[in-house]
Amino acid sequence: MSENKNSAEEHYKGSLKIVGVILFIWAFISYGCAIIFRDWMDANMPSIGNAPFGFWMAQQGSIIGFVLLLLAYTFFMNKLDEKHGFGEED
Repeated sequence: MSENKNSAEEHYKGSLKIVGVILFIWAFISYGCAIIFRDWMDANMPSIGNAPFGFWMAQQGSIIGFVLLLLAYTFFMNKLDEKHGFGEED
């Protein structure tokens, strides 16, 4: 019983770590790239098509980033679940 409890606690701590990293990256993409660093990116990074890079990140890059974050979350949580014995059965 104690081993299952430790595994559940480690799973919970691991899931909090994954969520924390994902939220940090989400905040950086949302606020950093789209708002705070937009002018710097417009001036220092190459444009994509006819749009400055900061504008592109605010409009399209953030959506692509969010989809990639969803895929990363799924991958890392499935890996964590399997590590602690909470994976799906076939």
